[in-house]
Amino acid sequence: MHLISLAAPGTPLGVVVDDRVLTADQLGPGLAPTMAQLLAGGPAALGELHGAVETHAARFATEGRPFGEVALLAPVPATRQVIAVGRNYREHTSEQGATPPSAPMLFAKLASSIAAPGQDIVWNPEIATQVDYEAELGVVIGRTTSNVSVDDALDSVFGYCCVNDVTARDLQRSDGQWLRGKSHDTFCPFGPVVVTHDQVPDPQQLDISCTVNGEVRQSSNTSEMFFSVAEIIAYASQVITLQPGDLITTGTPGGVGVHMLPPRLLADGDVVVVEVEGLGVLVNRCRTTT
Repeated sequence: MHLISLAAPGTPLGVVVDDRVLTADQLGPGLAPTMAQLLAGGPAALGELHGAVETHAARFATEGRPFGEVALLAPVPATRQVIAVGRNYREHTSEQGATPPSAPMLFAKLASSIAAPGQDIVWNPEIATQVDYEAELGVVIGRTTSNVSVDDALDSVFGYCCVNDVTARDLQRSDGQWLRGKSHDTFCPFGPVVVTHDQVPDPQQLDISCTVNGEVRQSSNTSEMFFSVAEIIAYASQVITLQPGDLITTGTPGGVGVHMLPPRLLADGDVVVVEVEGLGVLVNRCRTTT
């Protein structure tokens, strides 16, 4: 299923079928009405929603609102934590002139950095002058997970999504750590949908790309990761108890702006589009403010 959270009172849960949207409430009584409640309900709640979608499939064409006309929040509006991975693609590590990592390089983005599809990416150019894009595959956790094995790790996944790990490179370098550079408000757009795990048979075989103003800047495949989604979840869960709704961003491929010659960083008015195969298209415009 392709699931969304609508920017409407009560943040209703929506389902997208053939670019038409019905809310869970429209599909029948007793279904989890929000993404938070769906995640809390676990596999049983997800199964009930899936059954209702199959039963009422014909209603999407006749009663559903066009997807393009629906105002969206980030698919998981109440994300508790965002765990990110650095240097996880061969080309990106090479363009940095860095040594391939021996284990996943984990860092955190504050949940307050989350932005919705279509929301502006905003920064103050008096504070950050080198803002960059990073197209990433996002993973939404679906169950409480601690110290899981690699073999069992994908059982923890609720679904997958597009993420833009926006980064202020100058702050990343000057601070000596990545919190400010990664966690500006609006520096973690994700969505527009979460695609449930059953529709992504292999997360390591997905094309991933980023365009800026229509120009392709990144184009790769998740097969180029050093560490797979399963390995990242297992590694993180050794020390962090993952909870339903937690977001993991799995690293970016080569082609980021800071490593171009000359560097090509984001500016006011730029439109950034992140696309991951089968997971929709995430579009955000850049705005500077003082």
